[in-house]
Amino acid sequence: MSLSPTRRLAVVVLVASPLWLLSGSTWGAAVALGVLFAVLAAALGDIARTPTVRDVVVERHAPPVVGLGDRAAGTYVIRSRWPRALRVQLFDRLPPGVERDALPATLSLPAGGEREVSLAVRGAARGQHALGPVALRVAGPLGLVTRTLRFSPDDAITVVPSLAGVRRYRLLAVQRRLRDAGVRALRRRGGGTSFASLREYAVGDDPRHVDWKATARRGKPIVREFTVEQGQTVVIAMDAGRLMTQLAGDRSRFEHALAAAMVLADVAVHSGDQVGLLLFDDEVRAWVPPARGRPALERVRDALVPARASMTEPDYAAAFRTLATRHRKRSLVVLFTDVVDVRASQALVAHTARSAARHLPLVVALRNDALHAAAVPPADPTPAALYEAAAAEELLEARGAALQRMRQTGVDVVDVSPDTLAAAVVNRYLELKGRGSI
Repeated sequence: MSLSPTRRLAVVVLVASPLWLLSGSTWGAAVALGVLFAVLAAALGDIARTPTVRDVVVERHAPPVVGLGDRAAGTYVIRSRWPRALRVQLFDRLPPGVERDALPATLSLPAGGEREVSLAVRGAARGQHALGPVALRVAGPLGLVTRTLRFSPDDAITVVPSLAGVRRYRLLAVQRRLRDAGVRALRRRGGGTSFASLREYAVGDDPRHVDWKATARRGKPIVREFTVEQGQTVVIAMDAGRLMTQLAGDRSRFEHALAAAMVLADVAVHSGDQVGLLLFDDEVRAWVPPARGRPALERVRDALVPARASMTEPDYAAAFRTLATRHRKRSLVVLFTDVVDVRASQALVAHTARSAARHLPLVVALRNDALHAAAVPPADPTPAALYEAAAAEELLEARGAALQRMRQTGVDVVDVSPDTLAAAVVNRYLELKGRGSI
């Protein structure tokens, strides 16, 4: 119901109710009925002077995209066409995939004015989520009745892999503080157009590269050095198999890998490279052909939004077969995955070694920190603890042997904890690009 009595109306009725004890007489009944009609008239008058949906408008300005676990700011805008000031309460019903901070209990809305209310949201589950309805509860001038005004904005929020690392990388890049994130920017000096550093002029340098401001400051000729710009191709291959479902902190290893992949794609796009995506578990789930610029970044992001890790074994053969048939150009193939034993890693070792003839494979193995911790027995171990530590150590030895075989076949391997994944992957990408290996 849009109309509801308030506590004040209930108190008025309670206070007036003893008058019905006088209804046994004619004058007592007249008094009781008079009070009843007065309360009823007051309530009806309160209803008549309460605004409707034509008199108040609520708009929700929510961010269209938010990263998983990230926070983003939006606003509610409440506009009033009512000739008097109002006291209102704002309610909404957001989907489970989007969380928000608490809204204010009550709001003052000036006559014919507007009010903005902050909306702080947090991504709780990846995917596109239609935002629910909004309701505004408005009290009449006497406070006897409230009217609930319902609105249904046609808006949605897309929760993507965490963008916090992307934003932080961009901010630190602007501030030239990438070392704070553990990123070491390696450059090849040459005749490109991206500024690298300053140095003293040497015979044979192009006079057009003289930096006259730096020359004036130092009192000797100073020239600019530039990076060699080589547009390469980076294919991000994402394993969505069962090992990626294991938790690393409060998120799965798959979520850590998606966040690092978004950072890598952003860095590669801003470095002038083409970026593509291959997502697979027991079959290929998504293929995004390599392309340049922001559209490529958006296509990769859109492909990762619905991605889910499954409890199936990854089919590396299908993944590399898809790569061979759909993309033959030499590329840096960054494969986010993990191995735990010799048998499970045989296919990965064989296919990465075979792809090294055409591409430059980089296997990013997500270390299982819980397994490493379990391999260290406690100070006063029980037989069960010793058995658990021995089993964990055996798995780690098998995993290390598999990674070592990949290195021996010419595959570049990064063995890293999920907590430091993004910086490690960006560092290796910049190192390979700086060497001209891609």
